[in-house]
Amino acid sequence: MDHSIFFQPALPFPLRIVQTAQGLFRVYEIPEARKVDVLRMTYPFFPLPGLEDLMEDVHTGKTFKVRDFIVAREGGMNVLASPYYFEAGGTVIDWWPADEDEAGNEA
Repeated sequence: MDHSIFFQPALPFPLRIVQTAQGLFRVYEIPEARKVDVLRMTYPFFPLPGLEDLMEDVHTGKTFKVRDFIVAREGGMNVLASPYYFEAGGTVIDWWPADEDEAGNEA
């Protein structure tokens, strides 16, 4: 079986190792000035959210600003995820636009 569809080139940023209760993760260190570019490259849906938009990580129920996203390198793929990824594994498919009236101060 051809597994090449599951490979993506690495992003041009340094990786740091993050130790969590679930194990080790490799996470890109993305400069703030490049966040929009990386979001454009990795966000699979339309429309593209703004960096100041609030999203909810449906696994944790916590809200975050899109600018706080992380990109992990796992198994030859770049995984766009919420900042709560290490708690519950919330990747971009687990983001939902947050109701700003209910978001409170979590973001």
